[in-house]
Amino acid sequence: MHSMDLNLLVALDVLLEEESVLVAAKRMHLSPSAMSRTLARVREAVGDPILVRAGRRLVPTPRAAELRPRVRAVVASASAVLREGGALDVAALTRSFAVRTSDGMLGLLGAPLLDALRAEAPRVIVRFLPEGDEDVAALREGRIDLDVGIIGDMGPEIRVQALARDRFVGVVRRGSPLASGKVTLQRFVEHAHLGVSRLGKTWGPIDEALKKKGLARTTAAVASGHYAALCLLASSDLVGAFPSKWLAHAAPRFDLVTFPLPVPTPAITIAQAWHPRFDADPAHRWLRDRLRRVCRSIAELRSERVPGARAAG
Repeated sequence: MHSMDLNLLVALDVLLEEESVLVAAKRMHLSPSAMSRTLARVREAVGDPILVRAGRRLVPTPRAAELRPRVRAVVASASAVLREGGALDVAALTRSFAVRTSDGMLGLLGAPLLDALRAEAPRVIVRFLPEGDEDVAALREGRIDLDVGIIGDMGPEIRVQALARDRFVGVVRRGSPLASGKVTLQRFVEHAHLGVSRLGKTWGPIDEALKKKGLARTTAAVASGHYAALCLLASSDLVGAFPSKWLAHAAPRFDLVTFPLPVPTPAITIAQAWHPRFDADPAHRWLRDRLRRVCRSIAELRSERVPGARAAG
């Protein structure tokens, strides 16, 4: 790749992210023709078509796919250097953030976070990406800006900040046999259960706790997302388990009843994770702060007991 100035690198970064000359032109406040000329300059500098037509879409070439994380990292680092020492003008901030999270976390945090961002930074775009392998490489290479959810061990390189703590509760539809009376261990394991796992796993903390008591449950189905699971629970006699704070947000949309689990399960911690290259980035710090405030407000406003909840006895 020949030498390329920062403006072309920024243009390349936007083109690779949007895969559209028109959308990239709008983000960079250029005319479509000017953006097309910029793409031609990028192609000449890189020695590769970068984006090629596939039907009505533009798709990246293998070379472009290889360059994408490196270009993103260079542009992010350069932007952080240029912003150092200056006050962040949030109202004028034009930036796209990629946040990886589950459908459940998006349903809980998405609306209040977007309300906060639109009020302060109307030109900021947040792209919510689905969870996948939760690999550190996505953070390291700049493919995502933040990872939000139950964060596993990512090694000492990645920054992790706790946002909220929660616990699991059982949940059934209002007409379920478990919707009335004390949910004992025996009643709990006699009913078919619904798991939630994007990988299709049928074993988890509840099964570990039951195993210690010499018991086992039957998992009849596994949903890949939380909202799909609630739809299944609302129309069946399956039993589910969900974080209580998240359920407080989602349960009013479904006629559900919750109950304390008859076995102890570990508390869970919701956190946000990012690469240290963004530690000193004012815009990234601002986004992390807004997300932290949203989590705090949800924790303060929502009770641990959801509509339809009842005691164990």
